[in-house]
Amino acid sequence: MKILMLSSTFPYPPSRGGTQVRTFNLLKYLSRRHNVILGTVRSPDVTDAQIDALQQHVAKLAVFETPIAVSTGIGGKFHRFSQFLLSGTPPNVLSSYSIAMQNWADELVASGQCDAVTCEHSVNEIYVRPEWRQKLLTVANIHSSVWGTCREMLATGTSQKPLRDRLNLPLLARYETRYCSKFSRIVATTSTDKQQLLELLSPQRRGREDLFVPTIDVIPNGVDLVEFPYRSIDPGGHTLIFAGAMNNLPNIDAAQFLSLQILPLLQQRYPDSTLTLVGTSPVPSVLALGKLPGIQVVGRVQRVAEYLHQAAVCVVPMRIGFGIKNKTLEAMAAGTPVVASDRGLEGLAVDGDSQPTRALRANKVQEYVEAISSLFENQQLRQELSLSARSLVETEYTWDIIGRQYDRLLQF
Repeated sequence: MKILMLSSTFPYPPSRGGTQVRTFNLLKYLSRRHNVILGTVRSPDVTDAQIDALQQHVAKLAVFETPIAVSTGIGGKFHRFSQFLLSGTPPNVLSSYSIAMQNWADELVASGQCDAVTCEHSVNEIYVRPEWRQKLLTVANIHSSVWGTCREMLATGTSQKPLRDRLNLPLLARYETRYCSKFSRIVATTSTDKQQLLELLSPQRRGREDLFVPTIDVIPNGVDLVEFPYRSIDPGGHTLIFAGAMNNLPNIDAAQFLSLQILPLLQQRYPDSTLTLVGTSPVPSVLALGKLPGIQVVGRVQRVAEYLHQAAVCVVPMRIGFGIKNKTLEAMAAGTPVVASDRGLEGLAVDGDSQPTRALRANKVQEYVEAISSLFENQQLRQELSLSARSLVETEYTWDIIGRQYDRLLQF
């Protein structure tokens, strides 16, 4: 089978963020069984060596230059919103759009060089022509709903720009409804994301009976167990870790929430409590957290697992953002006990009457303090969570298991 994969995010190395991790591991699995042609965009920090390394995992690789950045400032913002209003396509999708990559993809499809096209993240939907669905399988691996995420931020009061998001919400609903209709199938990472899309695409909301509604499948994320081996010892102590791309809005919000509201209360109980923030491209607001007592901001590291192994507890205090979280799965694979929010545990069976406890759930500040304290105090509880979480990952969330699900979908 010849599969054309489109990703405006360069997916190598698979340690830059969740999109890169998912895209790389899926193409790596598919390349063992099919001819994978990858079209991607090279950001300024991508090296020739990384391009050469990625080339080893696909039958054909086409790398395009990053589009010229749009203007900033008040004028730029007004222009981008006006463009969104008129075109129906969000500014972040347009800003990553490569005309050269579009022409290349058009030629491949027109000449019959692929049997299926996958868009690895919803921003890549822009490259898919509506008529392609009539001649080959088209799949949008969207990760999560942009409309649902915006709606959630407004509902929970976590939007940094509520006026902008209130204006954007109906535009995002129109946009997501339109692009979904271009595809044979949509892939989300959790059942929550699927339900949001079903709500959006329902006849009552979409207002058009003639609009095509694709099949929506749920395929979660996975973990590379070689990159995230199980820890050899429990370090104990009062050390916390939070890991994720530190230029990503949901992660920035979580890092600030953990550093400014949860950690100070823990330090009142355990004065030696420390927090390590690990992740690529920390923005100034995250770097500033490193000036607070007990907090270290380390930025991008070669192996996140080494830092997870040194922590007594991994905290995933996500308040916004849908989709299954790589950071949660990776901590569970590494054997580091997890305390996380509903958002941080989305899509994972970690507690309840029907299965062993694999993580502790918290949403309010005091709930985090109590849950983390219970792990600080109880070595047996740490061990139970560590073992049961690793077992769950091994049986349900390896990339071989996830890749097999994606492969079956493409051959349906």
